[in-house]
Amino acid sequence: MTNSFNARAPSFDADAINETIQRALASAGLDTTSGPMHDVTEIIRRALAAGRLAAATPRFDSEAVIDVAARVVPAGEETDAAWNFEPSIGDGQQRPGSFEAHEFRNEAGSRAYKVYVPTGKSDAPRAMIVMLHGCTQSADDFAAGTRMNRLADEHGFMVVYPEQAPQANASKCWSWFKPQDQLRGAGEPSLIAGIVREVARSHGADPSRIYVAGLSAGAAMAVVLGETYPELFAGVGAHSGLPYGSAHDIPSALAAMKGRRSGLPGLQDVPVVAGIPRRRAVQAVPTIVFHGDRDHTVRPTNAAHIVEQARDAHGAREGDDELRVSTQSGITPAGRRFSRTVHADTEGRARIESWTLHGAGHAWSGGHASGTYTDGTGPDASAEMVRFFMALPRAGTA
Repeated sequence: MTNSFNARAPSFDADAINETIQRALASAGLDTTSGPMHDVTEIIRRALAAGRLAAATPRFDSEAVIDVAARVVPAGEETDAAWNFEPSIGDGQQRPGSFEAHEFRNEAGSRAYKVYVPTGKSDAPRAMIVMLHGCTQSADDFAAGTRMNRLADEHGFMVVYPEQAPQANASKCWSWFKPQDQLRGAGEPSLIAGIVREVARSHGADPSRIYVAGLSAGAAMAVVLGETYPELFAGVGAHSGLPYGSAHDIPSALAAMKGRRSGLPGLQDVPVVAGIPRRRAVQAVPTIVFHGDRDHTVRPTNAAHIVEQARDAHGAREGDDELRVSTQSGITPAGRRFSRTVHADTEGRARIESWTLHGAGHAWSGGHASGTYTDGTGPDASAEMVRFFMALPRAGTA
């Protein structure tokens, strides 16, 4: 097996150097998107890419911190070799696949969305990753920042980007905090689920390999979708998000984001909130979580609550054994320290994974500067989510 944890780090970070040059040119008022300066920056990018020594793989420290009845993950025991993701073309260039805009309507309203399909035919139905942007973002912005289309090219899956309508929320936030948008068959969950089913039918996606991930409000909605449509989504990725049922209006949402529950029932069953039944999280959907411990927008205690919900749901499922927990610390080539905790079943398969990014704020880890709310120092949340999703058993086979 590939020793993913001990991969040799590069002597320089080409992406970080390129992004620094781009920011410097932009601050000087130079247009790098066209004309002579575009040619100059493209030459710089190619030179950096040619000199890249190895993939910017996170390096894990030798010591491991163990929680509960768990085992240490020794060097070389990782079960997946997909940590090394290299872009095949420059991030600023047009990708070879198709990236098309569509609209979906149902009784709850309508939402625009974009679909990225990598070029070439697939021998089997493609997997699909649904990406939910954060507040003020768009589908194009989120695609650029996460670079998920680049990974789609390399691994052959489709990417769907639902887009929140400004009429639904002036800041384009997904309405994860509204009771009517936390239920199956209603509101935004029904719209996003409808988009997913429409794309799956039209493009022949593998229904057992559909995953959903998001940032901030998008992450909170991804958690909602894992709870309300567990048969549709085989895995959930939450970056800087919040747990299911943590708010019922804007004031309680703001309190939850700051790590306070303001007397909210949280995970407890209560009959009705704002005229709509509330439920606790019960669906044992595999989940991967990323959160910066210096995030002042959505406090990192929310990540712990997402993990707690997922563990409780797995523990409550009949026939499930106690998950074994192991934690390792590491550092990226750009100097970001992080901790990665894995909750694995008796066969060693990760069911829950949680990354704490030390010193990081409210931004997509490892993202590209061409998108908003990104932190290029890594680790690469997009690559790690893809690795986690692709290693999961297909929905209905666990």
